[in-house]
Amino acid sequence: MDERAGLTLLVMLPALNEEATVAQVIGRIPRQVPGVDRVLVLVVDDGSTDRTVELSLAAGASVISHRRNRGVGAAFQTGVEEAIRRGVDVLVTIDADGQFRPEDIPTLAAPVLSGQADFATASRFKDKALVPDMPWVKRLGNWGMARIVSRLSGQHLHDVSCGFRAYGREVLLRLVLLGQFTYTQETLLSMAHKGMRIVEVPLVVRGVREHGQSRVASNLFRYATRTLGIMWGFLRDYSPGLLFSNAAAILGLLALGFAAFFLGHRLVSGQFSPHIWSGFVAAYLLGLAMGSFGLGQVAEMVARLRSVQERELLLLRTHLPLLTQGLPGTSAAREPLPPENTP
Repeated sequence: MDERAGLTLLVMLPALNEEATVAQVIGRIPRQVPGVDRVLVLVVDDGSTDRTVELSLAAGASVISHRRNRGVGAAFQTGVEEAIRRGVDVLVTIDADGQFRPEDIPTLAAPVLSGQADFATASRFKDKALVPDMPWVKRLGNWGMARIVSRLSGQHLHDVSCGFRAYGREVLLRLVLLGQFTYTQETLLSMAHKGMRIVEVPLVVRGVREHGQSRVASNLFRYATRTLGIMWGFLRDYSPGLLFSNAAAILGLLALGFAAFFLGHRLVSGQFSPHIWSGFVAAYLLGLAMGSFGLGQVAEMVARLRSVQERELLLLRTHLPLLTQGLPGTSAAREPLPPENTP
């Protein structure tokens, strides 16, 4: 492992009404990690109505609160923005419900700290000996999501929904996320698209929550539809040419099929009726194909503009700690997080 000194690791816990477990999880977070100079703890309270904030502060964590519940994806983005503002080197995210072992943080962060990877995620399914006991429908859903994300990202991934992860600084600077409901799949797609090195670290994970139920996956149909919507949006925004070109090709082939049927009938029977409808359908589908191809070209131009904007955002984020140093309401880069509740 790289023994560089002076590195700062921030452990971030997104939390919504987790008073039963949040203090215990914070208390078990290692304050000494090999290769790290300082370990900071931040709870992003996503509009809790119980004692989550009070207990988090009492346990020694800093807290940033959303005035209302905005979703775990929004909570994650808040944590990323704070990590960038503070200039931390590694961000570790861990759920506040106690499903993950905080003692495994050094193991999870090791590939990032050593420079072997830009991002590391705990995997519940990579090592078959460590697969947790969980309802079969959730296991099936995780398998299906992993197959979809693996196909879209060009990676072979076993677990794409786990929230126990370690992010290197370059990943934090390059992440641009829009989904507020969740972030796990979109993050992997974004990092794969940008060429980040991704590793899965097999770890022991509890299959079900000890208290309450998941705010994200409590309704599996809702979780599946909203997650697929986020992945569709990513594909639309980052690979529109592929999306629209495939649509144009499919529509073009259908148009060709109907046109062949129309002309074949004309040659055999010597008349257009009673299948003249196939000619109109062929012309209609051909128009749709041409329209899809044109939209794809426009979308590709928009995607290029987005790529330029993300490079500009990367430069801004890179210099943000220096730009905010000394300004009212800010603090110097790498300064320890203050124990305050920020609205």
